[in-house]
Amino acid sequence: MDYKDINIIYEDNHLLVVEKPPNMLTQGDITGDVDLHTLMKQYIKYKYNKPGNVYLGLVHRLDRPVGGVMVFAKTSKSASRLSAQIREDRFFKYYLAVIEGMPAKAEGELFHYLLKDRRSNMTRAVDQGTKGAKPSILRYKTLGYKEGLSLVKVNLITGRPHQIRVQFSTEGYPIYGDQRYGKTSKVGKQIALWAYKLEFYHPTRKELLTFKIEPPTTYPWNLF
Repeated sequence: MDYKDINIIYEDNHLLVVEKPPNMLTQGDITGDVDLHTLMKQYIKYKYNKPGNVYLGLVHRLDRPVGGVMVFAKTSKSASRLSAQIREDRFFKYYLAVIEGMPAKAEGELFHYLLKDRRSNMTRAVDQGTKGAKPSILRYKTLGYKEGLSLVKVNLITGRPHQIRVQFSTEGYPIYGDQRYGKTSKVGKQIALWAYKLEFYHPTRKELLTFKIEPPTTYPWNLF
């Protein structure tokens, strides 16, 4: 895959909004596998015939198996202002997920203290006061239920590693196809977690921007 295969949703002098394919790294790691950040830098370099190293700010991430909408900053000023919005809770991330079972409450808030083990790259819910644990919040609403699965819309309030996956799994509703945190998921299934909407303020015009992209039409999404 190269940059020509990436769906560009929006672009101006300050922002680049794209659709991250499932199972692609957001940023390069020790595997050396293709990553979205590098591809988008190549896209800018070739499109605008830029010499030398291209700047492209990475202000948020999606887990490797997760697809959906992402924004990059094309200038350091834009990156700084978007990062400030994230810190100030003015950068809104919405997901769709298909989970196993049906939540006891049709909508609500999940709150856990999460701790990431960097050696295993696993996150788990722990007791309050555990060293290194961070408070983690999401809000959800159940949109449908079919064949033992629920479609939920998630508003991610905090952005912890693997947060949505760990919180639902901890509550007994693992995300369909989650081979890391789902007890019943089989090898080969694609995780049913999709970053479907981003809302944030333009770094220079200050207007609220909204970008949406629907999840795939494959199973289990097509149940709903």
